[in-house]
Amino acid sequence: MTSLRGAYRDCRRINARYGKTFFLATRLLPGHARPATHALYGFARTADELVDNPEPGSDPEAALAALERRLDAVFAGSPPDDPVFLALADTVRRYGLERDLFDAFLHSMRMDLTVTEYPTFADLDEYTYGSACVIGLQMLPVLGTVVPREEAAPSAAALGEAFQLTNFLRDVGEDLDRGRLYLPTAELAAFGVDRALLSWCRERGRHDRRVARALAALVARTRAVYRRAEPGIPLLRKESRACVGTALVLYQGILDEIVRRDYDVLTRRVKVPLPRRLTVAAVHAAGSGLRWRS
Repeated sequence: MTSLRGAYRDCRRINARYGKTFFLATRLLPGHARPATHALYGFARTADELVDNPEPGSDPEAALAALERRLDAVFAGSPPDDPVFLALADTVRRYGLERDLFDAFLHSMRMDLTVTEYPTFADLDEYTYGSACVIGLQMLPVLGTVVPREEAAPSAAALGEAFQLTNFLRDVGEDLDRGRLYLPTAELAAFGVDRALLSWCRERGRHDRRVARALAALVARTRAVYRRAEPGIPLLRKESRACVGTALVLYQGILDEIVRRDYDVLTRRVKVPLPRRLTVAAVHAAGSGLRWRS
């Protein structure tokens, strides 16, 4: 039988392994909030892996259905003896998290099994809400707010959207390898870019100015989403602001690196250098009077 402490510890390991930028930011959270944050990340990563990296010969749709049955058990108060779901059940109970946020997330995961591209940002909104905005909304009760939660919700959702759009820009090459394109095709077409050109650049390791111009426009649009999200940080409880502020700066740093590399995201993976990540986290910790937490 897995202990609750051990379950949370396993979720922490998942977060540390797969979400290095986000994990660094979580070290600035107060002690009570960190385990729940790792549990939510662990659940999201578990679902994501079923879709993005399925076991050879497995059926991702069936795997998601099985995961949904486990989620049913979580909300029924009888979670399976699995570290992620034990920790998630405790987090759901402790913070009163709503089931519809998890259902929206799974809906977007299922979209990944059938939808391979999106014509416009309006078409992408449904996917982004479930895959990212709901993560921000799930986190709000954990982080706590100094205003009624509904006042902070739009900013929390916007921050989730901004993180996701940043991932789409950084990971466009890897997504193409999986047969998916999240950058809206109409936006790309305005610059003479289509999936075939992106794939050609990816396969041959080439850089194309049309692609660079299209990505520059999408980076600018993503920065505008960050500007919508940023006013939400003062609405959080004081002890949570350093974490979210760090995550916001670090993820915007990915955009900075994309620009610095002249929008070359198809031949190599862009990331913020570790010294820069550590410096940003340390500055936010010092500014909030926090002690660095392991």
